[in-house]
Amino acid sequence: MTYTRESAQELATSALLYLAGRPDLVEEFLGATGLRPQDLRRVASSPDMALHVLDYLLEDDRRVMDAAAGLGIAPGELMHARTALAGPGSHGWQV
Repeated sequence: MTYTRESAQELATSALLYLAGRPDLVEEFLGATGLRPQDLRRVASSPDMALHVLDYLLEDDRRVMDAAAGLGIAPGELMHARTALAGPGSHGWQV
């Protein structure tokens, strides 16, 4: 799939909801970002948060595989969405 910024943002929002439904992952995500649970609603739709969510998932192969399965997408879609938001080469990889 080719992602626009809007469709990539939508996938990131779905990924955040996926994280929110998994207490162990959301706790780790909050620790990594320094956010508090009450902050999530306020920042959930920001482009920066979309990148943080996708980066968090992309840091670990198991997270990528589990999130992709939970979201019903191919694992590579997470990186494609991230690239649509930040641009090619922004993560050190060319797609």
